[in-house]
Amino acid sequence: MTSMPTQTPIDTPVATREAVTRLVQFFETLTPQSVEQLAQHYAASARFVDPFNDVQGLPAIAHIFDHMFVQLESPRFVVTRQIVQGAQCCLTWDFLFEFKRFAPGTPQTIRGATHLEFSPQGLVLLHRDYWDAAQELYEKLPVVGSLMRWLKKHANS
Repeated sequence: MTSMPTQTPIDTPVATREAVTRLVQFFETLTPQSVEQLAQHYAASARFVDPFNDVQGLPAIAHIFDHMFVQLESPRFVVTRQIVQGAQCCLTWDFLFEFKRFAPGTPQTIRGATHLEFSPQGLVLLHRDYWDAAQELYEKLPVVGSLMRWLKKHANS
């Protein structure tokens, strides 16, 4: 009987594991005031990409999170899974919030994932969010939502 070779997992630096733990804690407790602490988690030249943004540098990234608190009521992240390998990480999350202008008081959820790349010092170099803007956001808006649901229905028939 031949034994199967075992694969050695890519070594994950302790700095990366610790950085992921700190970053998850940061995002799950994010407030308008704590946005100022981005420099403790992100490199000065970090890049942030999501369906609406592609920015580089701490001021631009901070602006995105500041804007989130202006536009939404009670936004918060709940990280549901973490996969850490080498200097990279994938997080899945639920983003919970309420619209301030559309259906106030109605809880909303966006489900997504984030790919992170870390420096040897444990700082985020790349933060890329993946989520379906059409399904998770546009379909929830009054006028645009009706159009998106109609398009989806007719595209699938």
